[in-house]
Amino acid sequence: MDDLQFYVVEKKPPIAWVYLNRPEKKNAMNPPAWREAPIIFKDLDQDPEIRVIIVAGKGSCFSAGIDLMAMTNELPELMDPNQKGGTKWSLVHKIYELQETITCIEKCRKPVIAAVHGNCIGAGLDMITACDVRICSKDATFSLKEAAVAIVADVGVLQRIPHIVGQGHARELAYTARLIDAQRAKDILLVNDVYEDHEALMEAAEKLAMEMADNAPLAVMACKNVLNYGIGKSIEDGLKYVGLISTDIIPSDDLYEAVGAFAEKRKPKYTGK
Repeated sequence: MDDLQFYVVEKKPPIAWVYLNRPEKKNAMNPPAWREAPIIFKDLDQDPEIRVIIVAGKGSCFSAGIDLMAMTNELPELMDPNQKGGTKWSLVHKIYELQETITCIEKCRKPVIAAVHGNCIGAGLDMITACDVRICSKDATFSLKEAAVAIVADVGVLQRIPHIVGQGHARELAYTARLIDAQRAKDILLVNDVYEDHEALMEAAEKLAMEMADNAPLAVMACKNVLNYGIGKSIEDGLKYVGLISTDIIPSDDLYEAVGAFAEKRKPKYTGK
């Protein structure tokens, strides 16, 4: 993936770092940002050496959101005053493609940690709500910005953020487009933890990733699968589903290793098989 224009991917097994890398534009998401993410996360999903992924931003912030000016050539329908059926039909399918840029993170079987510093606005917030865990530094700020620029957030944040912060906070963020700081983000459970500075944030992200990577990969990926499936389902549906998933991954080499390590009073060495 050496030909990436927006992202930088650093594989340091068992962790992969995915950096938004357009610092001169505050990592505003231009066309390559939307095209490249599905390719990256498919590759990381299929890489057996990678167990956890950390998403972060280069430069002064995580992301200033969508680059509207850069995207106008990709989405000429947005400004077309002649909104006939054909125009709308074209636009909706382009929106579906943009949604996949965010959804591919959720679909990736590996846990994804968002490590946020500075601004995390609009599309940046969309991206981190598709991650499994969010942490940030004290300088982080967040905004569900779309209503302030006369559009509705349409690539996933309105579907995901209520499950993270609850309906009341989600609606407040969406209707006001208010900028909130790191402490407020933690108070409403948007982020799990707040760290003093960028260096401490990156260290914490790596430590958290290693804690996840130390566990049996099949079990961790199964947890993500079951948790994703359970959103919007009844407890009964979730129980039936997890029963099937549990049956699928048992037995495994990792289970035998766990039993052996316990008997021998040593740390297990999991292979994901």
